Amino acid sequence: MSGLPINPEGLPDPSGFSHGMLSSGGRLLHVAGETGHHEDLSLDEGFVAQFARACSNVAAVVAEAGGDPADVVSMTIYTTDVAAYRDNLPEVGKAYRDVFGRHFPAMALIGVSELVDPRAIVEITAVAAIGD
Repeated sequence: MSGLPINPEGLPDPSGFSHGMLSSGGRLLHVAGETGHHEDLSLDEGFVAQFARACSNVAAVVAEAGGDPADVVSMTIYTTDVAAYRDNLPEVGKAYRDVFGRHFPAMALIGVSELVDPRAIVEITAVAAIGD
């Protein structure tokens, strides 16, 4: 089950996100903060690599619950380096699309002073609406 993008007139045109996602029925999955950690707790260097792995980790949780990337209706990206996000937008966009395709849920990017693992640069939480 996927959400219906909600992008009302009078708001700026979204680019790479939707202002809202409407879902009905199904089940809601709340994905915990996923960092770019590998199974052995190692982290790749750099914003783009950690972002790509965090996206893959979110998608893995959604898949384990019986969903697919298009079921993600909301995503919050926390980063200790907003400038790295801005400086790498084309690469970040490609990393995102490699996992989620051209599916753009409601999204927010929030700069934070630190994450629980001081080596981590990115952490992503998400909500997915998965059909029964």
